[in-house]
Amino acid sequence: MGFELTLGEISNLIGGSIHGEGNIIVTDLAIDSRTLAPSDATLFVALVGDQHDGHDYIGDLYGRGIRSFLVSYLPGISSYPGAGFCLVKDTLLGLQGLASARRQAFEGAVAAISGSNGKTIVKEWIYQCLNNPFNVHRSPKSYNSQVGVPLSVWMMGSQHDLAVIEAGISHPGEMEKLQAIIQPQIGLFTNLGTAHQENFDSIEEKLKEKLVLFRDCTRVICCSDQVVGSTSVLSYMKDLQVKTVDWSLNGKATYQYIKKERNHSHTSLTAIVPVGRFSFKLPFGDDASIENALHALTFALEMGVPFEKSVERIGNLEPVSMRLEMLQGIQGSVLINDAYNSDTGGLSAALELVDQQDKRSGKVVILSDLLQSGLEDQVLYKEIAELLFQKGIDLFIGIGPALMQYRALFPDPALFFKDTREFLKRMDRTQFKDRTILIKGSRKFGFERITAELQLKTHQTLLEIDLNAMVHNLNFFRSLLNEGVKTMVMVKAFSYGSGNVEIANLLQYHNVDYLAVAFIDEGVELRNAGIHLPIMVLNPDPTGFGPMLDYQLEPEVFSLRNLEALYEIIHYRGLKHYPIHIKLDTGMHRLGFQEEEVEMLVPWLKHEEFRLTSIFTHLAASDESSHDEFTEKQIEKFERIASFLSSELEVPFQKHILNSAGIERFPEAQYDMVRLGIGLHGIGQARALQSVGSFKTSISQIRTVRRGETIGYSRNGLSDRESRIATIPVGYADGLNRNLGSGVGKVWINGIFAPTIGNICMDMTMIDVTGLEVSEGDMVEIFGKHQPVTVLAHQAGTIPYEILTSIPERVKRVYLQE
Repeated sequence: MGFELTLGEISNLIGGSIHGEGNIIVTDLAIDSRTLAPSDATLFVALVGDQHDGHDYIGDLYGRGIRSFLVSYLPGISSYPGAGFCLVKDTLLGLQGLASARRQAFEGAVAAISGSNGKTIVKEWIYQCLNNPFNVHRSPKSYNSQVGVPLSVWMMGSQHDLAVIEAGISHPGEMEKLQAIIQPQIGLFTNLGTAHQENFDSIEEKLKEKLVLFRDCTRVICCSDQVVGSTSVLSYMKDLQVKTVDWSLNGKATYQYIKKERNHSHTSLTAIVPVGRFSFKLPFGDDASIENALHALTFALEMGVPFEKSVERIGNLEPVSMRLEMLQGIQGSVLINDAYNSDTGGLSAALELVDQQDKRSGKVVILSDLLQSGLEDQVLYKEIAELLFQKGIDLFIGIGPALMQYRALFPDPALFFKDTREFLKRMDRTQFKDRTILIKGSRKFGFERITAELQLKTHQTLLEIDLNAMVHNLNFFRSLLNEGVKTMVMVKAFSYGSGNVEIANLLQYHNVDYLAVAFIDEGVELRNAGIHLPIMVLNPDPTGFGPMLDYQLEPEVFSLRNLEALYEIIHYRGLKHYPIHIKLDTGMHRLGFQEEEVEMLVPWLKHEEFRLTSIFTHLAASDESSHDEFTEKQIEKFERIASFLSSELEVPFQKHILNSAGIERFPEAQYDMVRLGIGLHGIGQARALQSVGSFKTSISQIRTVRRGETIGYSRNGLSDRESRIATIPVGYADGLNRNLGSGVGKVWINGIFAPTIGNICMDMTMIDVTGLEVSEGDMVEIFGKHQPVTVLAHQAGTIPYEILTSIPERVKRVYLQE
């Protein structure tokens, strides 16, 4: 069904050379050693990046059963009997060349989607609309990059008669490479936005770069309502000299759609299309979903699907959740909520997130029948059973008639129910204690009811944490580092409000070198949650030195008092060479040894009870250019003390001085390690950083207040006209600063900012929504994608650190990941 080659044949296709075995059959490709399912038919592509080298994992993968490797330099192949290595100059180019060969062998039609927004959703909805009568292959997840596109193309099988491939770029020149791999016959352009604009001289340049993908297409679908500057997108399409199939909501086009009626959940339209005039409904009311659905509808019509069948499919579109939610569950469990997605590719992605939660005592999957898979049920559920076995699932719960029919395919322990209602009626909550639970189902099964039953907190106010954005920020800062420089990440203060265990798990998965907490209790909690990375404690209290040693936490030592107390307990326990970190005060004047005190440290550091792991200091104003001269003096003083200690101790130790702002602004002072804190959360000077947290709630009630009446405590909110006042369930006990009351602060609702009115209460806040189209239950963003936390902090007269760390644990954290 798929593409099958020997390693020797692959070498011939991409101009490589074989070392070791060349007759190994390859059917699958993998680039991530952490997530691949071991198979002797998997080729591992050892990609080399700024902060990683896939060659470092060859030994581990060989031990797990992988026997084929695409490499740009050879390991000691005598250590890997039975393995084959295809040697090329550049493994990324080799991967892309292999995908090009796969494309040449594919006999079906190939469509490509590009644009700034909506690519993944449009792709998924095209799949839902066309997977019968067509057998459709589509890119998994958001595989649209220089690496993702080749992997997507490789997965096209002989059983597919249509492939829909997503393509994205961030720099000039990238689309040329993707076009050569995909070679699409049909194109679809979604829209043009500001993403990655910093890498292009103009928005017109970015548009022209994206359109390179379509230059050899027989036709390209786009919305003619889009304008770039003062020029219609259609004008740019004409420069391609390919047939343009346009649609419009505002005027004449090949496919003209006219809105008739719209509410929050449905839109009624009339279509004037080449085959006639029709009325139909979309199951969405927001502009973005309407645009994405009309892209998918137009594509289906162009592919020859009858209008009646097309609108029937469009009316039954399943929402596409672009992120997985991770929630606190009952009985100490963790929920991974994918209750609106029911595709096999998404199941594999969700199981990867389950694997990251290695602190738990077991893994549970609750799955519904999978609809519109394009596979025969027996084949589909056999594949799923094998995947669950590979991932070591401890309990499988299947819901739906198809899963009940094929229950024999699933090994014990497994439970099956005909529908969600039966499961909820018979559910035993004790079986979920301390486990990680993946909830994944089609919309028709109503799995949101299962999530509601199993989640711990139901407070309407929540803090969403975008784990993909956090990883992006981590990799951005890593890209600024010199080779060999380590990364320590601050997870103190509940990881700046984001959740210490969840964030520590993510950082451990992405191989950071060190974690740092403020107090011993924080480190103990991480150890109990299965975190095995080295952990430095910034302010260890001597009364907690016992647990600190028990849990192998590494103390910051900032005074002789602490050093003497630490020596006593280490000596009493008979320990040797316990790792410690010496804090130096070079100008912050908060904690640490001053320069004149360092000499008296030397005899202590020579005791065999201690191993000096690092020395470090804290920059007082690395983010403020007006204090750069002071920062330089701090660095000079640190260098002077480090040189003295090095000459006196004659043992190696690490040095670190840079915080997040320092990493961006003082690259010459990276030393051996840097300490990443607020930058991980998207706060810094670089435009490339992405917002991580979104503080959200919803409207509890809306009332009309007459002119002259007052709102809230102390009657501080005065209605100077007849007003609509909305109450939201968030107050200063949830971290909403009281300084934001009485119109100082604003929140974002349905695309518009609304001011507060009156004093902020402990658990509630009132906002003025006069003249706005809002309803009870509408989502309200306090800070996030539309209002950065830096803006809210400025309104409150404080700093982002205070805003983030003031959000208490009673506010539900929801972790989102693609």
